[in-house]
Amino acid sequence: MALDQTGTGPAIIELKNASKTFGEVRALSNIDFEVRPGEIVGLLGDNGAGKSTMVKTIMGFHKPDPGGEVWFRGEKISDWSVQKARDLGIETVYQERALCEKQPIWRNMFMGREMRGKSGLLDVAGMRAEAARLMSVHMGFTSAAVHPDNIVATMSGGEKQGVAITRALYFEAELVILDEPTMGLSLSETKKTLEFIKNIKRAGRSSVFIDHNIFHVYPVVDRLYVLDRGKVAGTYSKDEITMDELIESLYRVARSGKLEEE
Repeated sequence: MALDQTGTGPAIIELKNASKTFGEVRALSNIDFEVRPGEIVGLLGDNGAGKSTMVKTIMGFHKPDPGGEVWFRGEKISDWSVQKARDLGIETVYQERALCEKQPIWRNMFMGREMRGKSGLLDVAGMRAEAARLMSVHMGFTSAAVHPDNIVATMSGGEKQGVAITRALYFEAELVILDEPTMGLSLSETKKTLEFIKNIKRAGRSSVFIDHNIFHVYPVVDRLYVLDRGKVAGTYSKDEITMDELIESLYRVARSGKLEEE
């Protein structure tokens, strides 16, 4: 059982000796990975490194091959699935953000989990009010021009990411998986999205930040895993390595398939 060094208790999620094979292709090989309470973990790797397969394993879409294990808060989970992962509080924010762009913010915040009054009818006023609070507290929107009735399609890419991340936090996700959340965003939108990611940690939750852009990942994470050809090529605590040292290590990964000790 891996004990947390950021908060208290065992790791939120842990993969032990996890491999995944599709026919003759071994997408993951003997992966050991953990996310501790209250920390943001970066997952770096080029295209084809195995990031997508690993994300789908964490979220329950894939089960590890025989011999691999999934643990949640110190308990081995044998019936790992998407529903099990979600029931335990694992939420994923995809590149596409999974938002209904023609609907207002408040509808997106509560879609599928609507607030209802005692009569069973939708509590529209309550959802609007709560959405306004969330936008102020978690998203930092204080301008009167931004309100819960804004249509999502009118928002910037970074703001849309903020809605998706805030929705996950509101519904008490233990672990928020961010699948390349800055892809296609402008510099200003990327900066805003990275601030939203920091809010996950401020809220006492954990996150996996998947990307191939070290300049986006490094500033906001506590630890980093580097994947290469389906294997963990190296792990680092951010306080153990500078950005320049990590870039040099990634060059070595590209050449040799593993990180050398400094």
